[in-house]
This record gives sequence, structure tokens and C-alpha cells, in this order.
Amino acid sequence: MSPRPPVKRKTSEPAAPFDPFAMASAQLRRVADIMRLDEGDFEVLSHPRRCLIVSVPLRQDDGTVRVYNGYRVQHSLHRGPGKGGIRYHPEVTLNEVKALAMWMTWKCAVVGIPYGGAKGGIQIDPNALSKGEQERLTRRYTYEIIEIIGPEHDIPAPDVNTASQHMAWIMDTYSMTHGHGQPGVVTGKPITVGGSEGRVDATARGVLYTTLSALSALRQPPTGRRVVVQGFGNVGSNTAVLFAENDFQVVAVSDVHGGILNPRGLDIPALVAHTRKTGSVTGFPGTTKVSNAELLELDCDILIPAALENQITAANASKIRARIVSEAANGPTTPEADEILHKRGV
Repeated sequence: MSPRPPVKRKTSEPAAPFDPFAMASAQLRRVADIMRLDEGDFEVLSHPRRCLIVSVPLRQDDGTVRVYNGYRVQHSLHRGPGKGGIRYHPEVTLNEVKALAMWMTWKCAVVGIPYGGAKGGIQIDPNALSKGEQERLTRRYTYEIIEIIGPEHDIPAPDVNTASQHMAWIMDTYSMTHGHGQPGVVTGKPITVGGSEGRVDATARGVLYTTLSALSALRQPPTGRRVVVQGFGNVGSNTAVLFAENDFQVVAVSDVHGGILNPRGLDIPALVAHTRKTGSVTGFPGTTKVSNAELLELDCDILIPAALENQITAANASKIRARIVSEAANGPTTPEADEILHKRGV
């Protein structure tokens, strides 16, 4: 099978809205052509095995009831049970969850673990909910997807805006319906109920190891390399901590409220403490404000997108000044941007 030429778009056409699943599918097409993958196998892998859309009613603290959209997608179960996180975010869509599930299939396959790809999410801003509302939402969502999850079928985990507490609620809800404890239904749960030590910083540690490997391939030492981190949630903050501990110089970070820059390097432990106290990286003493867009284009050696997808695009890829882009987020670089970065030697 000869490789298919990329589809050319007329420059006069307006840009189409970003579609994460179209992006993931384009990546699959590119790799399938390189591998000369059987067209039938490509067709199967192009479609998720199962997409579940559920309504998640929530009685709020003031007594009113609102209904939110929830999703669980199983892309492939060929290698074993589905594996993938659950995110709470106001911009969650079915196509985003489909893309995330597809990417989970590739992740599990690449590292050789016997799992397939799955993902879930609820279209909601969790920051607007109380802890009690989050618990009721999580338990109801669990009831709605309970028929397709389980240790032998599909194993959720934390993702954007979810953490070990959410996994504990899922495990408890699932266990109650089965009449006995089922700790294997989720990963990322608290250590006190069977969680794994090292789980919180596992993703960040993977980013560190792959970056060290990239530097080794380029014959460059890590000491003093300037690092920029977009996103300061669980992955981004732990990434900054680990890189600082390994002699990198973290010069800029950002979160949903904005970014901060200190060309001489940030005191990461102090920044983590500041963030826990104030809820944001902004306002950290001795720093200059930068926007998330500006942060991506800062002069640095290593850029770490650790937020959401679609951050490095055809619009800004030519302005990226980092030599290495270490992706900590899911799908932060579009296929068009990949091509631009490749041609520039990034």
C-alpha cells in the first residue's frame, strides 16, 4: 500500500474548529501509512469500540437539580481491560474523550502493558462545586457507567481536575453495588485504601526520564538547561519539582490564571507552597507576568506542555524556541505543528 499524500487545504478557507478526534485520527493515518498497516486493521483502529453518553443529575447544595453530560469511551480492548482517566472540565466533549481513549491505546501498547485504551469525562467546572457536590456527582456518574467498568473490563484513573479522592468515591460506589471491596476497579486511589506509592508523580517522572534520554541523544548535559512548564496541576507541578531536583533551571510556569517568568530560575519548592496557599502561580514574588501564549514562545532549552491538547499549532509552531518539546499533556501538538517543528529540527 503506497502512502497517501496529505490533504491540502486552500489558504482562503477559514480554519475549522479544533477536533481532538480528527487530530488523533490524522496521527493514526500517518503512522499506518509508514507501517503499511493493513487497511482493514486501520479501519478497526479508526473507530472506538464503545462510546457511552450518560446524563449525570446533581442535586446541588441549594437544593436545585442540574444535569451534566458524562462520557466513557473504550477505544480498544484487544490487549486487555480498558485503561484511562476521568476528567472534569467545562470543555469536555465526546470527540475529546474519543481522542484521549485512542491515545491511551497507543500508550499502553508502546510500553508493553496488557491494557487497552479508554477515557472518561464530565462536562463541568469542578471549581464551582463544593466537595459534597463533587462526591454526589462522582458517585452518580459511577452508577451510570458501572455496567462497562470493572477490574476485568475498564479501569478508570485520575485525570484533569480529578484526584485520589474521586477514585476513592468511585471504588466505594462500585464496591457497594457488588457487595464486597473492589480495589482493582480504579488506579490512583489513596494509599490507605490500596493505592500505589509514587503514583502522584509517576507521569512527571516519565517526562523527566524521556527528556534525559533526548538530551543524551543530543549529547547535551542537563545541568543548567532552561525549562518552561505550561500547566501547574498535578503533572506540571511535579514535573517542575523533579526537574529542579535534577539540576535543570525552571524559568517559567503557568496555570489557568496566567504565567510567571524569572530568567534566573524559579524557587520551585517556594512556588509550590505559594500555589497551595493562593491557588495560583500568579503573584509569586520576584517574577514577571506572561500569558500562556507568550510562555510557549519563551527562549528556553526544553518546553513542557502539561495542560490540555491543541496548544502548539500551525499558528505558533514556527515561534517555538525550545530545542526539545517534552509532551506531558495529551495531544498538545497538532499534526500540522509536528511537521513544522520537525522541519526546524525541534
